[in-house]
Amino acid sequence: MIFLALAEMRRAKARFGLVISAIAMLVFLILFQQSLQSGLLTSFVGAIRNQSAPVLVYAVDGQRVLQGSVITPDLEAEVRRDPTVGEVGRIGQGTFTVRAADERFDASIIGFDDPALGAPSSLLSGRLPGAGEAVASEADADSGFDIGDVVIVEPGGFTLAIVGLARDVQLNAGPTLFTPYESYVDAVRSVNPDAGALLPNVLAASPAPGFGDDDLVASLNDISLDLDALARDTAADETPGVAQVQQSFRVIFLLYGLVVPCVTGLFFLIITFQKRRALTLLHAAGASSARLVGSLLIQALAVVAVGFALGVALYAPVSTQRLGGIPLRFETQAVFVWAVVLLVLGFLSSLVSARRVLAIEPVDAATGGSGR
Repeated sequence: MIFLALAEMRRAKARFGLVISAIAMLVFLILFQQSLQSGLLTSFVGAIRNQSAPVLVYAVDGQRVLQGSVITPDLEAEVRRDPTVGEVGRIGQGTFTVRAADERFDASIIGFDDPALGAPSSLLSGRLPGAGEAVASEADADSGFDIGDVVIVEPGGFTLAIVGLARDVQLNAGPTLFTPYESYVDAVRSVNPDAGALLPNVLAASPAPGFGDDDLVASLNDISLDLDALARDTAADETPGVAQVQQSFRVIFLLYGLVVPCVTGLFFLIITFQKRRALTLLHAAGASSARLVGSLLIQALAVVAVGFALGVALYAPVSTQRLGGIPLRFETQAVFVWAVVLLVLGFLSSLVSARRVLAIEPVDAATGGSGR
């Protein structure tokens, strides 16, 4: 069975090579789009998903946008009085023009009260910041935001020394700096000396002993219609624009998932039609239907497997690059998931051709396939 399948593939190298190449390119595009989706979403909301606070409390008017939310003193007092609340910290966020490595950037500066409530959840290198210091995203290290670099907020000249790097903590696809809340306030006042009392954009909260994150979220949302409490991952997923991006990519992946079985199914159907007489003679000579079908299915799986391997080989070097300001990475889980999905789809699509093989009658060998 295997010998028959491989012998035919050797005889028709060009035809099988073309379909393998087509599948390889499709696999490359699928995995590249997967990395692009992950990198795009991470560059927009990584700072929310990968900070340390388990619950974020927005003002409803902010529509779940950090910079658009403002927590008034009355709302903050109500949050702090809630019995399900353990610790509460302020978070402020603004977009500033900064100068790094003699270039200007639009950077997000995020101020946090407590490292356990709003700082990066883990550091790749360095340490958490003190006054006048910041942790930057490692994706921007080569742009003047590496440990030891000094970032200048303009206008005003307030400086932040980079003392740590964290992974996947960008916000709005630009350079992002985490700093103590007081330093965030100093940055705002440096740009606008006439700024009045600064209010936090959101509150970071953790549950009191005996309560979980869901309990805390439910309790805070019951306090006031002006509060919108969300668990960390939900806050990232519910940021405006994220769902739309995910939906767009799902449509793309669905189309790719349909193309692969169409390519393999149509290819093997054409091959089956072209070699119908040879299959008829083999059947008449004693080759069982199971052997002929098995040979076909082995070819289908081999084509998809080799095509997938070549696609991954093309994808691997590209997955470590940056696309503009979006860092890409090798998506191991996506590779395994798509390997299973495409092998199953390729196998199922080849069953159409297998039905044609099973329909062959040995008597056709004597009648030239006319059946009479």
